[in-house]
Amino acid sequence: MDFNKVDSYIVSWLSDYLTKSSLNGFVVGVSGGVDSAVTSTLCAKTNQKTLVLNMPILQHANQVDRSNEHIEWLQSRFKNVSSLKVDLTSVFESFLKAIPVDYHDNLSLANLRSRIRMSTLYTFASNQKLLVAGTGNKVEDFGVGFFTKYGDGGVDLSPIADLMKTEVFGLAKHLGIVKSILDAPPTDGLWDDDRNDEDQLGAKYEELEWAMRFDNEGQSNSLSSRQQEVLNIYNNFHIANKHKMEPIPVCEIPESIKR
Repeated sequence: MDFNKVDSYIVSWLSDYLTKSSLNGFVVGVSGGVDSAVTSTLCAKTNQKTLVLNMPILQHANQVDRSNEHIEWLQSRFKNVSSLKVDLTSVFESFLKAIPVDYHDNLSLANLRSRIRMSTLYTFASNQKLLVAGTGNKVEDFGVGFFTKYGDGGVDLSPIADLMKTEVFGLAKHLGIVKSILDAPPTDGLWDDDRNDEDQLGAKYEELEWAMRFDNEGQSNSLSSRQQEVLNIYNNFHIANKHKMEPIPVCEIPESIKR
């Protein structure tokens, strides 16, 4: 892949979309991960207003440190970038107090964190007339559905959603993203412990990308036991999360009944 051409193409696409929208720029939530680092850098390269938000919720220090390091790197290179830290811990804790403990479970609370961040991004977007730029990649958004519905899946446009995770890492190296982010195991940062994406998914991104391509191309060669295991992991996630990846179903009432 020619990452120089990919870089130029996405930046041009972002610029064109922004012009058609008649809005003022972009807002991106940065997490200390490679996807948000690449997305915010591509937005910054448009030379249009780019607001990056660091939105910790009981965040591990290493994730906050990587976010801050990326923001400093970004602002040292682009004058059009501004940043804010919005600590949402107290907002999250208020939700916990309002919701009965019987309804607390780890996954629901992890998704709640993501949805609080989405609401925060759109508050700034509305106030400043900005587009919310999504940070999802292809295998997460269209393969295993590894995102929160109406959380990090709630965006205005998705600049890197046609790139596999490994391709995002390649683009990150091309862009010069800071080493600490390139070296960090991918994580969504939504849990109290320091689990990473592989811990949650049960497979490496390279394996899931293989499974996504296998599924799409309908290959029929014999599989190793690990390949079959990965294929099962991929298919289980894809089926379970299909509701996230398809348009919301609408009950279309026949005209004969409406009359």
